Amino acid sequence: MEIQKFADQIRYYTMKELDNLGFGHFGGSLSIVETLAVLYGKVLNSSPERKDDPDRDYFVLSKGHAGPALYATLFLKGYFDEAFLYSLNQNGTNLPSHPDRMKTPGVDMTTGSLGQGISAATGIAKGNQLLGKENYTYAIVGDGELNEGQCWEAFQFAAHQKLDHLIVLIDDNKKQLDGYTTDICDPFDFVEKMQAFGFNSWRVNGGDVEAIEKALVQAKQMIGKPTAIVLDTVKGQGVPYFEDLLDNHHIRPDEHGKKAIKEAIEVLAEKIEVNQ
Repeated sequence: MEIQKFADQIRYYTMKELDNLGFGHFGGSLSIVETLAVLYGKVLNSSPERKDDPDRDYFVLSKGHAGPALYATLFLKGYFDEAFLYSLNQNGTNLPSHPDRMKTPGVDMTTGSLGQGISAATGIAKGNQLLGKENYTYAIVGDGELNEGQCWEAFQFAAHQKLDHLIVLIDDNKKQLDGYTTDICDPFDFVEKMQAFGFNSWRVNGGDVEAIEKALVQAKQMIGKPTAIVLDTVKGQGVPYFEDLLDNHHIRPDEHGKKAIKEAIEVLAEKIEVNQ
């Protein structure tokens, strides 16, 4: 699979499902598109046929509000059909705004209460370590989410337990619900902090699929420590209207915004050569 094209497809269907709903978490969903493309297109040892296999790789979207991007990815990988995708957050849906492993095929862990997903991912990795398994646990955590103290408790535990089959991806898109992360609660340097907590850690361009893939390959070669890859991203990544929008966390677009969204979807449709 050509990974950049896969990323473009994920971005297109993320926009389509949110546009169909009429509101939602555009910014934080779009900033993890390239990472999801690499994980599901090249790295994860998992598939619809193996969704319940205990020896599969596990993925936890700790920043659960970015669920629409995960759902677009799972649809493209064949976990469910397109009609299911457009049931996002509707009454009676099995596709809630935040992932629920009891409702949605392909979701390994229910998330949404920020901070808890990374703790669960650490528990999954520890459980597999105790069972002597070689599968990996991957987790995407948000930069704003790292205001939560329990994230750092989980990181300290993971390093102490030498969970080298746990790979954490920090979506450093520089914004959270109320504004810029540096203004709300300055995180300082995530790489230095993760290294201080006992992780292998480095920063990559979170919009470059080749750089992300290289980082993940390198992470899987590390022994004795968990790894944290800090993704240098832009909130609303890949859609100029959202990149430039100051308040782009959860959006209920006005008429101008609706028009901009339709135009962005048309551009993406042309890019991936799909008929609308």
